[in-house]
Amino acid sequence: MLKTFRIGGIHPPENKLSSGKKITLLPVPKQVVIPLNQHIGAPAIAVVKKGDDVKVGTLLGKAGGFVSANIHSSVSGKVNKIDNALDSSGYRRPAVYIDVEGDEWEESIDRSNTILKECTLSSKEIIDKITEAGIVGLGGATFPTQVKLMPPPGNKAEILLINAAECEPYLTADHTLMLEKGEEVLIGISILMKAIQVNKAIVGIENNKKDAIVHLQKLSVNFPGIEVLPLKVQYPQGGEKQLIDAILRRQVKSGALPISVGAVVQNIGTSYAVYEAVQKNKPLIERVVTVTGKAVSNPSNLSVRIGTPISHLIEAAGGLPEDIGKIIGGGPMMGKALINTEIPVIKGTSGILLMTRKESERKPVYNCIRCAKCVNVCPMGLQPTQLMTVTEFSNWDLAEKLHITDCVECGSCSYTCPSNRPLLDHIRLGKGKVLGIVRSRKT
Repeated sequence: MLKTFRIGGIHPPENKLSSGKKITLLPVPKQVVIPLNQHIGAPAIAVVKKGDDVKVGTLLGKAGGFVSANIHSSVSGKVNKIDNALDSSGYRRPAVYIDVEGDEWEESIDRSNTILKECTLSSKEIIDKITEAGIVGLGGATFPTQVKLMPPPGNKAEILLINAAECEPYLTADHTLMLEKGEEVLIGISILMKAIQVNKAIVGIENNKKDAIVHLQKLSVNFPGIEVLPLKVQYPQGGEKQLIDAILRRQVKSGALPISVGAVVQNIGTSYAVYEAVQKNKPLIERVVTVTGKAVSNPSNLSVRIGTPISHLIEAAGGLPEDIGKIIGGGPMMGKALINTEIPVIKGTSGILLMTRKESERKPVYNCIRCAKCVNVCPMGLQPTQLMTVTEFSNWDLAEKLHITDCVECGSCSYTCPSNRPLLDHIRLGKGKVLGIVRSRKT
């Protein structure tokens, strides 16, 4: 029997419309806008100025703290300006505007197709290279990778878990990456194992990706310590705590990190980025993005330079449908609506979902009928209906006691509610408020 996590979860329609579509290289635009904050933590600090010439891989921003990440140029050309630009949340934040001139790369980057398997670097040297390359978690959270690889004192990694679940409906970027770059992914996993000094890694792949499972299982024979494990299809299995429960049957306590149960979790896309950083000296300057939707004429998996306007991706997938209602950055469950099509692709952009007006219409909201469906599907064992109520009444003390900050914002509660109540919308607001209160106590 296939494993899955034990608390809550749902199985929405998968709609993997771009499954089977090979990765297509998107042409470089005439200008890119590269935000200096593409990760959880402190924004990077610009180290270039207007008029500077840059190459592909040139450092643009230096990490602004321990939890931060370097930012590199994804193109060659001239810095037009450093100014605020709209990000996916609708706020204006500092970014580097670069006018593209040719495609000249930093000489240190290995652009050959040769696969380099052997890594002779020490754990510290690997982590240093990952830090320099600005690698972050590519599953959406964008947590700086080097921080995860350096457990706090008193904690020891026992096992590396690789999140290849890609449980979010519509998205197929990770699936396609495993099929086309399987060996490089496994080398990246071996490098991560060496970085945290463990001899065991498990790659969890949901069972709706049988071709990827078979492909990686065949390849993994040549990689000691790496196991490829099929998982039952269950959303949100890509969450760290859910993946740990599914594979290891260990529960991470409220407020604790995965390392507290001996696990380090990395995304499959991050593993590939680590391979490129350590073996090819290539910073994180491009990624695979799924562009999809039921009304999209050519659902695609695109290899895209960071900073490319999403309008270019949409055009490559056939253009905006006539009856477009909403453009989502990410998938339908955890993604967020974008306010225009000039927002740039960043490190955490896993997908662009185009929804028609009918699909994106909100249904009438009714009173809670106390059915407890939201409680039953919550993967964190929370009480979403109560959390929505305490948020509406600004009862932040009670919200904290009810562990609102444990919410992983998966949207299972809103999805299953027969009264169409916007549970996640309210919980997100309440969670943000409570996190602000908690941080203020520490200052």
